[in-house]
Amino acid sequence: MSAARGHRMSKLTHSTVPLALAAALALFALPAAAATPKYGPQLEGFEYPHEVKRFALTSQGQPLSMGYMDVAPTAAANGRTVVLLHGKNFCGATWESAIAALAADGYRVVVPDQIGFCTSSKPEGYQFSFDQLATNTRALLDSLGVERATVIGHSMGGMLAARYALNHSQMVEQLVLVNPIGLEDWRAEGVPYATIDTLFENELKTDYERIKDYQRKYYYSGQWQPRYDRWVSMLAGMYAGPGGRAVARNQAQTSEMLFTQPVVHEFDRIQTPTLLLIGQKDRTAPGANRAPPEIAKRLGDYPALGKRAAKRIPNATLVEFAELGHSPQVEAPERFNEALLRGLGALGPAD
Repeated sequence: MSAARGHRMSKLTHSTVPLALAAALALFALPAAAATPKYGPQLEGFEYPHEVKRFALTSQGQPLSMGYMDVAPTAAANGRTVVLLHGKNFCGATWESAIAALAADGYRVVVPDQIGFCTSSKPEGYQFSFDQLATNTRALLDSLGVERATVIGHSMGGMLAARYALNHSQMVEQLVLVNPIGLEDWRAEGVPYATIDTLFENELKTDYERIKDYQRKYYYSGQWQPRYDRWVSMLAGMYAGPGGRAVARNQAQTSEMLFTQPVVHEFDRIQTPTLLLIGQKDRTAPGANRAPPEIAKRLGDYPALGKRAAKRIPNATLVEFAELGHSPQVEAPERFNEALLRGLGALGPAD
């Protein structure tokens, strides 16, 4: 559901204001936050582009549920499977355009929501780690009979995809990293640590406008398109809904996870053929807001970070999008999908 579709009108009740004028004022004066829907703790109420299925697992002594999409090829099947891993401020649904393009090219497409995110369980007392999320993802793929796949990760999903390729290399025929965060070690660069309690208190302040302002600044170079509103409403609706505190708690835990569990130092151990798709206007740098100005200004330099990663990963191919930012699959889906499919064909599956 978009922000516009979720919009609810308010009535002006002052007796001296004509009803027609009241309606007009309501149209133009309501803040965007007032239009925020309220979704359930597993994103109940938000429409995914394909059926959301459920994978039940027990992890750390807790019964949990992973939501996922499993989309069959819409053209002649090529016998290959692609796994799409979402970022921290994203969900499986954000891959909507890429799912369609991959399925039309003959791929089976599996799109999980990680534990703690979106349509999946929001556990209490869970120790989040990239190793744990990679283990959960492998368990899902095992249950689906997927022995080998191309793994594509965006943003935080790029860190997870790299960890998955390191831990389960025999199951990965190709690795694709789309503007992954973690191309630098923020703590080593001098960003101060923040406790989960501090991060949680900040997460509780999250609303539609804060999400939109952050994404506009860091993801889209200060520009905004109305079609991005749907993804802001998706996130804001979880915070505003009945599971908002659990959502905020898991988000704080995973923020600490990505800060304290860098994968960049292990890039030279990735043997899987790797495609880097990097929007050059991206300036995403988690924790930069709490770093001294002289440190913050040098973080998130994706033109430099992409080139550095391509040199460190032994079998890497770098594709740069000069005018795009953190989410090229959202910002320019046709261009992104063309580059993705061309890159997958050029890499070919590993032996």
